[in-house]
Amino acid sequence: MFQRSITALFALILAAQVHAQDLPRQTGALLYDFASLMTTDEAAETEAKLRELGQERGIEFVVITIASMADYGHQAAIEPFATNWFNTWGLGDATRNDGVMFLVAHDDRVMRIEVGAGYGDSKNDAMAAIIDEVIKPHFRDDDYARGIDRGVDAIVHEISGVWPGEFNASFIEKLWNPLTRLLDRIGDWIAIAYAFFAGLAYRGYRKWKRNRPRICPRDGSKMQRLGEAADDAFLQPGERVEERLKSVDYDVWECGQCGHRKIEAYKSWFSNYSACRSCNFRTLEGDSSVVTAATTSSEGLRRIDYNCKNCGDTYHTHATIPKVSKSSSSSSSGGSSGGGSSSGGGASGSW
Repeated sequence: MFQRSITALFALILAAQVHAQDLPRQTGALLYDFASLMTTDEAAETEAKLRELGQERGIEFVVITIASMADYGHQAAIEPFATNWFNTWGLGDATRNDGVMFLVAHDDRVMRIEVGAGYGDSKNDAMAAIIDEVIKPHFRDDDYARGIDRGVDAIVHEISGVWPGEFNASFIEKLWNPLTRLLDRIGDWIAIAYAFFAGLAYRGYRKWKRNRPRICPRDGSKMQRLGEAADDAFLQPGERVEERLKSVDYDVWECGQCGHRKIEAYKSWFSNYSACRSCNFRTLEGDSSVVTAATTSSEGLRRIDYNCKNCGDTYHTHATIPKVSKSSSSSSSGGSSGGGSSSGGGASGSW
C-alpha cells in the first residue's frame, strides 16, 4: 500500500509539471479528434458508444487524439501528460473516481489509457492487453479509426462487463453479437487472404501472357523475344526513357524468317510518372507544394509543378484542398466534467 501511494504521489508531481493552460477547453464532448484521425461518420459512431456508457453506467469515458505532446508544451513521457490532462478536466464522478481517458499522440506514436483513482491498479493489466492485442495491430496498419473504435469496444466491456450496443439487448442479441464480432474479425483476414492470392493469380496470369509464344502473322513462324540490350535499337527515344525510369517496360518480338517485329508495352503498377501532355510518354514527374493551408473555415490551395524527363516540357497547375473536417465531437457542447481524478493508473503503449 505504501509503495502504491508513493507511486501515485510521484505521478501527480510529474503531472504538475505540465501546464494546464496548454490544454484545450473541455466542451462536453466525449471524443476530441484533434489529430483528424477519423472521418466525421467514424467519430460519430465511436462517440455514440461513449455516450451510451455514460447513460447506462454513469461512467465518463473520453477519447482524445493529438498530433504531438510537444504542441501542448510537453517533451517527456506520456504518463504524466495524460494524468495531468485527466485531472485538469476532472474526468469521472468525484466520489467514485471512475472516469476513463484514451489518449493517442499520433506523431509521437504513443498512446495511453488512463483510469480514475477508483480503479486503483486493478485495470492496469487489462488495459495493457487491450493496447497490445486490440489497438496496436490496427495502428501499425495506419488504420487509426478502426483501432480507436475497437479499443473503445474493449475498454467499455472491461469496465462495464457489457459490449457497446448490448446494454439493453435481448438474450438472443447477446448470443448473436459475439458471433458477429468474430465473423467481422475473420472477415478482415479473409479479405487480406483474398487480396493476396488474387494478386498472386493476376501476377501469374500476366507473366504467362507476357511469356507465351508469339506467332508471326506473315509466315506463321515462331517469333523470338529480343534481349533488353538488343531491343533498345527498335524503341523510340521516349520509350527508352520510359524504360530507364521504369514507368513502362517494352518487349520486342522478331520473326527470324521474315524480320517482322512486334513491340509490346507493359506499364509499371507503381510508377510515379504519368503521361506527358506534349510527348505522351509516361515520363512526366509532378511535385506538389501547399500554397495556402486548408482550415475548418476555408479551403486551401496546392500547386503541382510538372517536368517531363523526355521532352523537357514544364508547367504547373493548382488544385483546391478541401476544408479540414470537424469531427462531431468538436462541435458538441453542454455538460461538464464530474470532478474525478486519476492517480496514474492505466497502461501505455507505442507502435
